[in-house]
Amino acid sequence: MTRNKRLRNWSTILLTVPMLTMFASGAMAEQEMNGHKPPNSAGSGVFYEIYINSFYDSNGDGHGDLKGITQKLDYLNDGNPRSGKDLQVSGLWLMPMNPSPSYHKYDVTDYYQVDPQYGNLNDFRTLTKEAKRKGVKVIIDLVINHSSSEHPWFKEASTNPQSKYHDYYVWANEKTNLDEKGSWGQQVWHKNPNGEGYFYGTFWSGMPDLNFDNPEIRKEMIKVGKYWLQQGADGFRLDAAMHIFKGQTKDGADKNIAWWNEFRSEMEKINPNVYLAGEVWDKPETIAPYYESLHSLFNFDLGGKILNSVKNGRDQGIATFAEKTLKLYKSYSKAALDAPFLSNHDQTRVMSELGGDVRKAKLAASILLTLPGQPFLYYGEEIGMKGEKPDEYLREPMRWYKGEGRGQTTWEVPKYNRGEVSVEAQMRDNDSLLQSYRTLIRLREEHEALRSDNLEPIQAGSANVAAYQRSSGKETLYVYHNLSGKPVTLQMKDGDKQKRKVVFSSSKGVKIKKNTVTIPAYSSLITK
Repeated sequence: MTRNKRLRNWSTILLTVPMLTMFASGAMAEQEMNGHKPPNSAGSGVFYEIYINSFYDSNGDGHGDLKGITQKLDYLNDGNPRSGKDLQVSGLWLMPMNPSPSYHKYDVTDYYQVDPQYGNLNDFRTLTKEAKRKGVKVIIDLVINHSSSEHPWFKEASTNPQSKYHDYYVWANEKTNLDEKGSWGQQVWHKNPNGEGYFYGTFWSGMPDLNFDNPEIRKEMIKVGKYWLQQGADGFRLDAAMHIFKGQTKDGADKNIAWWNEFRSEMEKINPNVYLAGEVWDKPETIAPYYESLHSLFNFDLGGKILNSVKNGRDQGIATFAEKTLKLYKSYSKAALDAPFLSNHDQTRVMSELGGDVRKAKLAASILLTLPGQPFLYYGEEIGMKGEKPDEYLREPMRWYKGEGRGQTTWEVPKYNRGEVSVEAQMRDNDSLLQSYRTLIRLREEHEALRSDNLEPIQAGSANVAAYQRSSGKETLYVYHNLSGKPVTLQMKDGDKQKRKVVFSSSKGVKIKKNTVTIPAYSSLITK
């Protein structure tokens, strides 16, 4: 249960706010992982999600590619913690890169190749080699709930019921209710386009579900996972991790978890430090059991609480929720590593959610990057790109320049991001959103307390303030976020003689008096 603490007040705060040290302190001490060592990426860094098609174009065809990511590694992490010129992310999540008939590539036609639009296997190997040289992990989207209906397996399965590939998919029989609906009310049984019968597809008819009750499919997908680890991947973002087995019954969930346990064990034979982050888009009670088999799971609800709190100017229980869910997750695995984020490729972008308010975007970033777990950023989030559904507009070309320039992708005419924000402009602005992300990521690297699992909510005495304590070893940090558009003054308790040092303030307007501290609008303050 939650442990709300009494207001932590200060009788004295040092009046001089020191410059934030910009240098990372190095790797985090390893944690125990139920008999396993944690993945090397765990607990210390920040991951960055990339839609390859939109990121950087190395050959002038308008499409982003793997060589383009390699060319822009110095923007993401230049390998020099002291440079101050990069984001200093420590991991990349590449959205699907296998051959596919769609623009998004979540419907795979070949699990062992790179889509030619993105490059080739050698380009991938080069990217992972260069990333490792800079201390950056690379995980790739593994999409195995379904294949494409254009996959050779399905083409043969749908035309020849006697083929071994027919049992690679899920087919209706005489007892099947063809009007069955999926977990969000969708049609799940689809007419075979190439012959008789109906097949099961959780997402749509172009993505027929694979039959994991067939041991041959399980063997094949273990083979796929091992193959990509051997090519240089450090792990996987596991798409639709709760939809591996048909249906959403308790039996289905148990089978999903058993499968991921099997998968993890096999992957650890290739790389003992493999990192597995699962997509289970559901309530915490549904997510939690998956920590028996996976390292991290994306915390959709926490991201929603952060954004709703920032939008409304009132704390929606951010710290209490984060503490409660982390405690739940760790009841399944002591090594559970939460994966908080603000938005991804399926959701309205942060800047659109926040009405284009840069101050609110900086505040949301401050909250995300001072909470426990392995945070994930979506490409362009750091410069304030906008985007709303349909999905193509959530995945618009990354804006490198105000106008045109080398590497700018053009595969889609942007609706929301036409140069109003760009890396080019924000690189020269010390007060930019990009600079805020750089500072916050370095702050996280510098203070082990911000990378720890310890989180205790603080009762700040104001509904406009989200506050919590972070601790590790000898260091304890007190984190305060003013969510409102007006300054907030917190009372300090008489008799508390402990001095507190300001570690970080997102605003120069912090005012300190004998018995009070005033935090400006949309600002964050960290003391110790």
